[in-house]
Amino acid sequence: MAQAKIQAKMNEATKSKFSRTMSMADRSGRLLESLDQLEIRVEALRETATLMEQERESILEMLQSLQNGQEMRSISDGEREELSLTSNRLLGRTLCVEVSVGVIRNSEQDDALRQATSMIDEIVKKLLEDTGCNRQRLMALHAACVTEAPPVAIDQKFQAIVISCALEDQKKIKRRLETLIRNVFNAENTIKLMDNQKLDQANGAH
Repeated sequence: MAQAKIQAKMNEATKSKFSRTMSMADRSGRLLESLDQLEIRVEALRETATLMEQERESILEMLQSLQNGQEMRSISDGEREELSLTSNRLLGRTLCVEVSVGVIRNSEQDDALRQATSMIDEIVKKLLEDTGCNRQRLMALHAACVTEAPPVAIDQKFQAIVISCALEDQKKIKRRLETLIRNVFNAENTIKLMDNQKLDQANGAH
């Protein structure tokens, strides 16, 4: 009789342990499922923030292009002043929007980003000295960031550096170069238009 009671207690203990183990497994499964759902939301958040970051950059570029464009020079002083006030107001409101998506990097990626940024900054500093030559250098850097066959020679050194950067940084570097190249082309076109206007005025005077 005593042995039967001991056996019954052992069976109860075994059942209790098995039940507790199953409960822990269920709890762990629910926690894992919650983390999976949160991971999806985190990636969606980062993607949305990145799109907002790009939209901010695009708006700033468009406003600056409008302010410096030829059309702004082709209107009356009063209209130009009114439009400048509006564009400056929009520029200020846009700059007040701060969106930043941080990138987790290892030491190698940190170093690569510094090198890539330094190379671009060096060209930007020299743009005013020789726009045509440095525009070609920017295009060579951009060619190093694209997968399709580029129309210009690739800067092999820059390509090796960019490949060592974090994926998010690679995308940002490419976007920065695209913006710089567009700005240079726009500036060159504006200079040409202004020069043609001067030539037309000179020819008209004769």
